[in-house]
This record gives sequence, structure tokens and C-alpha cells, in this order.
Amino acid sequence: MTMSKSMHHTARKIVVKLGGSTLEGLNEAFFRNFKALQNEGYEIIITHGGGPAINRALEKENIESYTINGLRVTSEEMIDIVQSTLIGKVNPALVQQLNAAGIPAIGLNGFDAALLESTYLDQDVYGFVGEVVRVNTQLLDTLTAAGIVPVVACIGMSKEGQALNINGDTVASGIALAVHAESLLLVTDVAGIRIKDDYQVTAVETDIAGWIEKGHIYGGMIPKVQGAVACLQAGIPAVQIVNDALQGTTIKKEG
Repeated sequence: MTMSKSMHHTARKIVVKLGGSTLEGLNEAFFRNFKALQNEGYEIIITHGGGPAINRALEKENIESYTINGLRVTSEEMIDIVQSTLIGKVNPALVQQLNAAGIPAIGLNGFDAALLESTYLDQDVYGFVGEVVRVNTQLLDTLTAAGIVPVVACIGMSKEGQALNINGDTVASGIALAVHAESLLLVTDVAGIRIKDDYQVTAVETDIAGWIEKGHIYGGMIPKVQGAVACLQAGIPAVQIVNDALQGTTIKKEG
């Protein structure tokens, strides 16, 4: 992945990826802790998917949906619904909540100033699903330097102008790498990794491999922790799996 050419803004950045029930409404603890990070000097970029809202929209149209390797196979009919749901409903709802809480925010997607230039992941297998090849970091830097939080919907744009559905964690890690973020926060429905009823404050890569092997990490948490490890290996210093109060497990590299 390449970044657009720009005078790179060197402020400390955090990327926050919203998923799960947080997309249905953010709570007071989220706003409080979000503002605390801003007060510590961090510039924050939010990315989001919209699984629950997309599911409802597809059901309304009687369109069946399925996934392969955790990715929603997206037909030509579905991409229009995914695009309109994310950009038309989920994104403005999140932006409104942030602005109402006193956090200046602006909604974006891959089409805005070619923010997420993308290519088909594998059209024969996944249909209109993309992967990010270039991030317009200049746009993000300009907004964050002005004290505005970019809220990025996970819709990419091909060179031909076709909308592509992109996995939320994929967009979050791609943006985090492009802007040299200090940390990536994956906000989900649980307060991090729980092992034998105890939530872990920190973890390293080898811990995760062992926990998966022993069956302590299972189900939907497996792809999330594997994605976190992939982000670390790609160069992001720390990945946190947190709840909607931004509290949870920090995963770091060994040593």
C-alpha cells in the first residue's frame, strides 16, 4: 500500500475502529475516554463498518448473505445496498453523535478525494469486495490538524469509480499503517481478551497463539486477535481490543 505524497503530519495518531453494538449507539464512557485521549494530544481517526444495519437492509430486500473467510460475499445488487446503508445511514448517525457530544467530526468514505483507492480482492470469489492500495493521508492529516475527527465508512473506490465493500478491520489497519498511528483500537462488544473468566490487560503474540491452541480463545474472537497480530507484524506498535468505554486488552510485540 502506498500513501499519497504530502508533507507528512507528525502528530501522534490513534485509529479507532467501531464494530458490533457500538454502531447502534455510543455511550457516555466512550465520549469521556475519547476526549481524554484528545486532551493527551492524540489526533484520532474513526473507521466503521455496519454489519447489523446492512443485515437489516438486505433482509428487507429478501437478499441472502453469506461469508467466506469472514468476508461478506458482495454481489452487484448487494454493493448498492451496502454503499447506501454505510454512507447514507450508519456514517451520518455516528457523526451526529460525535458532534452532539462536542467532538467535531466529519463523515468520509473511499470516494472523498479518492480517500481509499482500492482494487478487487478476488472478484470471482468475493464479488464486489476490495482491498486498499492507497490512502489519501493528506486529507486525513488536514482534518486532524484542524481538530476535526474523520469518520470513515468502509467503502473503497476502484480506479474505474466502482464502489467496493471492504472489511472494517482491513480499512482500520490500512489507515493506521498509512498515517503511522501509535495504536489501533478495535472497539467491540467485550472488554478485550478473556482467559478463564479473567480479562487480560496486556498480551503478546505468543500468548495469543497458545490461548488459541488451548481453546481459551474461540469463535469470533479468533479472527479479531489474528488480525491484531497481523497489524503488529505490519508495523503498528500496539493494537487494543476494547469495549465501548475504550478499556480492554493491549496486544504488543515480544520484548
